[in-house]
Amino acid sequence: MLKFSANISTLFREFQLLERISESAKAGFDAIEIQFPYEENPEKFRAELDAHQLPLALMNVPAGDFMEGGQGLAAVPGRESEFEYALIQAREYAEILQPRSLNVLAGRPGSEHSVDSCQKVFCSNLRRAYAVTHDLGIQLVTEPANTIDLPGFFLHGSQQTIDLIDSLTDIELSMQYDLYHMQVMEADLISGLPAVIEKTGHIQFSDVPNRTQPGLGVINFDQIFELIDSLGYEGYVGAEYFPTVHTSETLEWLKARRQAWD
Repeated sequence: MLKFSANISTLFREFQLLERISESAKAGFDAIEIQFPYEENPEKFRAELDAHQLPLALMNVPAGDFMEGGQGLAAVPGRESEFEYALIQAREYAEILQPRSLNVLAGRPGSEHSVDSCQKVFCSNLRRAYAVTHDLGIQLVTEPANTIDLPGFFLHGSQQTIDLIDSLTDIELSMQYDLYHMQVMEADLISGLPAVIEKTGHIQFSDVPNRTQPGLGVINFDQIFELIDSLGYEGYVGAEYFPTVHTSETLEWLKARRQAWD
């Protein structure tokens, strides 16, 4: 049976951030995830997780100016010292919050940087991230993202990500597979996901084209959830969509899956 996590960066935004943890528990999620927890007190965050007996499935390493439209850090030459500081901050929070997975966003380096130089820096930074976190038992992941929403994003395809993982034989690295991004880029989740599932450590979803709840776009979620379940995937499946109405009114997909497995 699939385990679903609520991404509280996008869901339950009707509530203050830490209140979203209790709302996720009430809704029946198995875990929560968050893009960037760094504006919250980690001890208070931990206390809320414990109070509602929810694990933290995923968080991201700080990504610099990426969320404000900038290039980001991990695959951007010249920003290695900024990434080093981001890792220090991620480590401090990870020690307390104990996420199952830690995601490193490649970023979108500008055209002034060659692909080779970006690849070299990205590989080096992934090794640094692994060195900083592996003793905590955290799974390191990285995520391809679509270049329609995020023009110039360095990591943008599933095969490109697998090739990267295969090249880094000295560390343990998995893919964060976002159904939304891969539907936009590759448009064939049914055949694409089985080919990469063994190297997929975390899955996220929202519907295409508007990154909304299931049922408003082109993805057949009944089919894709059944597929993921049939593949023996043991990680979390993260709901990272932007509800068009109150979050509680968008959870028919979750109720349907629970009923199907009861």
